Amino acid sequence: MTVLQRIRQKIIDKDYYISSHAEDEMFDDGLNRDDIENVILTGRIDKKLLTDVRGTRYRIEGLSLNGEIVYVICRFKENGNLIIVTAYMVTEGL
Repeated sequence: MTVLQRIRQKIIDKDYYISSHAEDEMFDDGLNRDDIENVILTGRIDKKLLTDVRGTRYRIEGLSLNGEIVYVICRFKENGNLIIVTAYMVTEGL
């Protein structure tokens, strides 16, 4: 099973946690849990972030339910749980 398949399975099983930071960012951009799930279930891993001492993070690029491009950054915790670290809408010029 690929990393993306593992992440998607956690989303399908509703076995994930959204950090308070991610919730703040989602609120600021008008995103909700359904948008985040859609990004992960239909998007692709855009970047693998290796510098966090807590573990590899994955930036997934996909579309919100209204078609906006969104990045979701997530990682697996040591116990195998999936945490959504942050999520934000991509703005022009990035």
